[in-house]
Amino acid sequence: MDSDVGFLGLGVMGRPMALNLVRAGTGLVVWNRTAARCEPLRAAGAVVAADPADVFRRTRVVFLMLADGPAIDSTLGRGTPGFAANVRGRIVVHMGTTSPDYSRGLEADVQAAGGRYVEAPVSGSRGPAESGELIAMLAGEPSAVDAVRSLIGPMCGEAFVCGPVPQALQMKLAVNLYLITMVTGLAEAFHFAERHGLDGRRLLEVLDAGPMASTVSRAKARKLLDRDFAVQASIVNVLDNNRLIAEAARAARLASPLLDVCHALYGETVALGCGEADMAAVVRALEARTAAPAAAV
Repeated sequence: MDSDVGFLGLGVMGRPMALNLVRAGTGLVVWNRTAARCEPLRAAGAVVAADPADVFRRTRVVFLMLADGPAIDSTLGRGTPGFAANVRGRIVVHMGTTSPDYSRGLEADVQAAGGRYVEAPVSGSRGPAESGELIAMLAGEPSAVDAVRSLIGPMCGEAFVCGPVPQALQMKLAVNLYLITMVTGLAEAFHFAERHGLDGRRLLEVLDAGPMASTVSRAKARKLLDRDFAVQASIVNVLDNNRLIAEAARAARLASPLLDVCHALYGETVALGCGEADMAAVVRALEARTAAPAAAV
C-alpha cells in the first residue's frame, strides 16, 4: 500500500474535508465521480486514483463522503465480486448520512467480506468543513473506532463515541431533527418580524445578545437578513435528511409533529425552484403561504 488513507467523494463537504487531511500531512489517495473535483486535491499533494478500486488497493482506511446508499453501493462494488477485494483488510468509514438500517446492513456485509466498518457522520455544513470544525459521531467495533478517531482531527473539532452501529447515525438524525426545526423556526421569526415592519437587524441583535444565540442562529439569521441563500446545506439535502428522520421515527412508532411540518415546508420550497439554495430559503415557502388565500393556508 502506497499511502495510509483514502477518500471517496469530493462534493460540497467532502472536498474541504479531504483538503484539510492533506494540508495536515496525511498521505491521501482520492477519487471522485466527477474527475475535475480532484484537481485541488492533486495540487495540494494528494494522489488521484483512477477508480475506487485503485483507492482501496493503495490504502488501509477509506473514508466515504457519498450522497446516499446507492452511491455507496456503486462505489464499493457492493453486490459484485469486486466488493470483497475492495474492503477485505480495510477499515471502511461511512461519513455521510443514510438510514440507520442501511448502515447496519453495510456493516454486516463489510465484516462478512473480511473488513472493518465505522460510522462517522458529521454535524456541520460547508463552513465548518472548510475550517476543520465539524463534529463527528463514531460507532463501531472499539479498535476500529480508535483507529479512525486518530485520523479525523484535521477534519473535526470534536468527536464523540456513540456505541455500536447504527447509534452514530441515530445520533446524527437526532441532531439534524433539532437543526431543521430550529432553522425553520428562525426563518418564521424573521418572516413574522418583516410582516410587522420590524427592523431585521435589530432582531438579529436581540437574538445574538440572548441565551438562544448559537453559531447556527448567527449564520442563518445573517442569511435571512441579507437574503443570501448561497448554499451551505441545501434545501434538497435537508429534505432528504428530514425523510430519513421521519422514517426512523415511524419505525420506532414515534410522533414527530414538528418534523412533519418542516417536511411539508421544505418540499414546498423545492417546488418553488429553490432546491439548491441554502436551507434558510425555507422562508420562501412561508412567504408563499402568507401570500396564498386564507382558505389555502
